[in-house]
Amino acid sequence: MSISGQWATLLHEVIPGPSVTAALPPSTHGFPSHSVVTIATNRKGENPLCTACHKWDLVCDSNKLKEMAQSVFMAGTLVGGIVLGGLSDRFGRKPILSGSYLLLAASGSGAAFSPSFAVYMVLRFLCGFSMAGVTLSTVILNVEWMSTQLRAVMTVGIGYFYTAGQFILPGLAYAIPQWRWLQLTVSVPFFAFFLLSWWVPESIRWMVLSGKCPKALRILQWVAAFNGRKEAGEKLSLEELKLDLQKEISLAKAHHYSVADLFRTPVLRRVTFCLSLAWFSTGFAYYSLAMGVEDFGVNLYLLQVIFGGVDIPAKFITILSMSYLGRHTTEVIALLLAGASILALIFVPSDLQALRTVLAVFGKGCLSSSFSCLFLYTSELYPTVIRQTGMGVSNMLTRVGSMTAPLVRITGELHPFVPNLIFGATALLGGGASLFLPETLHQALPETIEDVEKRSPLAKEPKPEPEAEKDSQRIPLQPCGPNLGPS
Repeated sequence: MSISGQWATLLHEVIPGPSVTAALPPSTHGFPSHSVVTIATNRKGENPLCTACHKWDLVCDSNKLKEMAQSVFMAGTLVGGIVLGGLSDRFGRKPILSGSYLLLAASGSGAAFSPSFAVYMVLRFLCGFSMAGVTLSTVILNVEWMSTQLRAVMTVGIGYFYTAGQFILPGLAYAIPQWRWLQLTVSVPFFAFFLLSWWVPESIRWMVLSGKCPKALRILQWVAAFNGRKEAGEKLSLEELKLDLQKEISLAKAHHYSVADLFRTPVLRRVTFCLSLAWFSTGFAYYSLAMGVEDFGVNLYLLQVIFGGVDIPAKFITILSMSYLGRHTTEVIALLLAGASILALIFVPSDLQALRTVLAVFGKGCLSSSFSCLFLYTSELYPTVIRQTGMGVSNMLTRVGSMTAPLVRITGELHPFVPNLIFGATALLGGGASLFLPETLHQALPETIEDVEKRSPLAKEPKPEPEAEKDSQRIPLQPCGPNLGPS
């Protein structure tokens, strides 16, 4: 169960102090409702909110520091996505997943005993860093293990566990009024997730490309036995495994791909640019709503439950839309509707809280659909040879958006409508950029950069290559043994 940016608000307003992804408590005035203040008071009649603010000397500037602390967490996720993505290619997906769980558990639990603001900020950065490793490793393992038919269902299905966390956290916050105990409660389970992660099988594709064919074969046989197909697993052989993955091995050894390859050809440049805008705008607008729930004047616990509940129909509609209308249409509609709903908040008076809440919840549901679609859409647009690189860059862009969102909210001091104007316009820009992306419904995954170029309607007929040049591009498959190191 992970805690996203929108839960930071709940933890700030109700239990002032650091959380797994929380920022600083707001100032001692301006609570959204009297019930929140009542809940924030401990059994001795003391308000722990005031105690935390005075203890860290944050009474005057706590609101700005809250936004800064949220950006520090997002900076951690950005750095984690870049660093851990590369480490995942070198050491494998499973070690990064397990290590990230352990770091998240340790830093989150340590935040419960944070003695100062400086220590809290360091632990907050580590929480974001490790959260990026968990997210990226989970997505990659899902793409590399699931079949094409199950990828859409599994991608959205994983998102439902995030939704379950959104339902559980308000109840925990209500039942545990002391922020230190709540922080510890939501962090300790990650130690159990760390232990469970060792039962997750490593990516077969990564092991084969790293020259660990015998180990890959043993894992395949173990998975076959686990699924009740032990006899089929025993029939597998190293030769058959290498034959099935021969094309990917040849491609991996033929060229050392990097981030620069995302911009090497015209079609890939367009795909990368449009996806970058879509990912940035989704993360940017999503966290603007997640961190602004206190602005709607509704009971904070109820609104958090509603924000989590909208994900259930949103994700289900996303599955149907991606399966029948296509990924392209789903992404465009989701971002355009989200941008329109955020811009509509500008024209709704503050006393019409019910209407403002409906628009915010609708926008959040659209952005949740955009996230669900983008995870699958991105993996289908990029070819196999640079798919993980493309996912890493996409993860970086959405973290840049979420990291920038808290800072943009500060512009509300100039005029209340400015943040929503920026957030809504950016979502519309992302939806407009998605219009230029190709459809991937019912299409095989591209293996090479050339496959992506050929799918473009503007692609020209390729010139016939000389036979000698074709022969030079055929690279023999190297023998794969246990002593062969990673390529």
